[in-house]
Order: sequence, then structure tokens, then C-alpha cells
Amino acid sequence: MAVYTEVSDEALRAFLAEYELGGLLAFRGIAEGVENSNYALRTERGDYILTLYEKRVDPKELPYFLDLMEFLARRGVPCPVPVDGRDGQALRHLCGRPAAICTFLEGVWPRRVRPEHLAPLGAALARLHVAGAGFPVYRPNALGPEGWGPLLQGCRARGDEVQPGLVAELDRHLGDILAAWPKVGTLPDGQIHADLFPDNVFFLPDAQGRPQVSGLIDFYFACTDLLAYDVAVCLNAWCFEPDGSFNVTKARALLAAYETLRPLTKAERAVLPVLCRGAAIRFLLTRLYDWTHTPPGALVTRKDPLEYLRKLRFFARAETAEMIGA
Repeated sequence: MAVYTEVSDEALRAFLAEYELGGLLAFRGIAEGVENSNYALRTERGDYILTLYEKRVDPKELPYFLDLMEFLARRGVPCPVPVDGRDGQALRHLCGRPAAICTFLEGVWPRRVRPEHLAPLGAALARLHVAGAGFPVYRPNALGPEGWGPLLQGCRARGDEVQPGLVAELDRHLGDILAAWPKVGTLPDGQIHADLFPDNVFFLPDAQGRPQVSGLIDFYFACTDLLAYDVAVCLNAWCFEPDGSFNVTKARALLAAYETLRPLTKAERAVLPVLCRGAAIRFLLTRLYDWTHTPPGALVTRKDPLEYLRKLRFFARAETAEMIGA
């Protein structure tokens, strides 16, 4: 479910009067996504996405996200571009929520990730990292290492309901990850997406039918952090098969394409298994928190935290970067 706030025809038409987008032709809610209310919008000027930012998004951080998308788009990254109203401002209010209209991107996200998706993904991620250099705003990663302990603490009372002994195992993993985490300033950092899962990447076929990235969306976890951590997020999200096995061929394709534009440093390569463990525990903990705090009957599809426990265990056994394709 991704429509938490209903927008009436009257409210929408009054909102659109603040833009130079022409008349309204079509409007519908988008079912995908979990954080905000999203609508597909068609006007006389074209297709757009209207987003109402719900309570989990801090309104003070919205200028960072919108400005970053505009900055990246100007540098050739295929991401949504915020649309300014007549007053030159992109961020407005609708139905009691902060709201913005962004350009619509053509493409389809892959329901089944195939090996040929990984090279375009790796290249697109590297382009994002290179293009983000010089963006003047720093946003710390609220779901980085400093946030994992409090997340686990919030799950401690009910975590073992998901699987007996889960909390104790996560305590051990988290202690090991934090002890091995790279010190500040030892690895390249910059603007990262931090949530580049398959449903946030659109593809279209080229003239030969090969998938090419046509859009990167949902920048609302973006932040300033280790560039290689973003790579680790993608290795978690894209390189495991439905049976839980790690596909090293996919990992190698992702990394090889990434490094054609931004080669990893020796230090980044060496610590990549630790970064992968960190990415795994980050998504495990947020899923576990949602699993243990979502009220019964809520219209939210909870994601299985144990999927990421299996990934975490795999990366914990990966003693070298070569074992994960690097």
C-alpha cells in the first residue's frame, strides 16, 4: 500500500493551479512503495509523479532529497527532477502533507533479476557516485552503524518471536561488524542512494534487446556515507537467488561495470565483506523492527527479516573480497 493520504479532485485542481502544467487529464494512486503516498499524474504538459510525504519523513530533510535529485539529473543521472511551481519552489503542501511533483521516468523494474541487469546497474551506481561529487549538503546516514544498536534494542523484547535465539545472534553479529567497521576518513565517501533495490531501478531494452537503466527513483534514504557501502547494499539486494544462494557471476558483473567508471581502492576492496555484513544487518533490523511493531490488521505488507539473516550469515563466512566477486 502506498496511498495513505487521499487527495480529492478539488484539492488536486487547486494544487495544480500553482504550476504551469496545463489541465488535469488523469490521476491515480500507485500501489507500490511503503513510505509515502504516490500518485501518477497526467496533465496537458505530460506525465508526472505526485508524492505526499508521510509522517516517517522529516520535512526538514526534504530539501536535501529534492536538491540532490536535481543536482544529479543535471549531471546526467536518470532520476526524477522536481518540478517548480509558479513561485519557483518545488516543495509545497497538499492535504496537510508536504508534497512535490517530479518528472515521470519510463521503464520497468525487474521482478526477476537476470545476470544482464547487473552491469547496467553497476555502471549507473558509479555514475551516481561520480555525479554526486561536489554536492554541497551533508546528510548523515540515520540508518548507519550508529543507528543499528538502538534498532536492535527496540526489537529486543519480541525479536525471538520471529526465531528463537535471534536477538542473541544479532548481538554477536553486530558486535563483530562494529569492531571491524572502517574508521572515519579511511574510505572515499559522498552522496549515496542507500536503498537501490530492484524496485527502485527502471530498465528499458536497447536496440539489441539488452536491458539498460532508464531511471533511478526513491532517493528518500539518500545520505552522505561510504561509497562502497552503497555497493554493498546492491550486492545484498541484487545478487542472491530465490533459493538464498549468492550468485557470484552477478556480483562480478556489477563490480566490473562499476569499476569502469570508479575503481574501488585497495582499502575499499579489502573491507567490502564487512560493508556487506553491515548492509545485511541494516535491512534485517529495519524489517525486524517493522515486524515486531506493526499492529495486527494494519494495511502494510511486512517484509521477512529472516531473508536478511541468511544473507548476513553468508557474508559472515566470506573471509575475503574474492569470495563475493571482488
